[in-house]
Amino acid sequence: MYYPEKKILLKNGREALFRSPRAEDAVSMMAFLKTVAGETEFILRYPEECNDPEEEEAAFLTGILQSDTKLMIACEIDGEIAGNCQIMFQERLKTRHRARVAISVLQKYWNLGIGTALFREMIEAASRRGVLQMELEFIEGNERARHLYEKMGFRIVSEMPNAVRLRDGSFRKEFVMVKMLAE
Repeated sequence: MYYPEKKILLKNGREALFRSPRAEDAVSMMAFLKTVAGETEFILRYPEECNDPEEEEAAFLTGILQSDTKLMIACEIDGEIAGNCQIMFQERLKTRHRARVAISVLQKYWNLGIGTALFREMIEAASRRGVLQMELEFIEGNERARHLYEKMGFRIVSEMPNAVRLRDGSFRKEFVMVKMLAE
């Protein structure tokens, strides 16, 4: 699904560009993913798991652009991918009222309003599509994300014990959150 370019003003007065990532962004998107995966324990991959071949990532990004059920928005600042989000719409008749979302922002761009702005775009896209329920997961201990999600209207509805196992052998719960758009 294509997202038309949109400029937003950040809290620090700088401008960011929201846009659909394209095949030619494959290298920069993989670099972004590798960096963000190394910044916290709250991404479901370790950096070394972010080594898809460029052609594979390019095909993935092209597939999203051509999809009727997936939308990805990249946030670009001065030519660098600073964040991204994805919304996946359910296709089946019984579940098409639902959509799953995911988001990540590089640490150096935290506290600038990027996460909030990306969520607003996903909520608007979901509303236009007639989605009634948005869903996401976050890992135990990720209080920054939890705060953002709650600010955007999401509430915890369940938890999965031992959902994530870290390198040191410790486990973390995964929490499922839901935001109702309409009832």
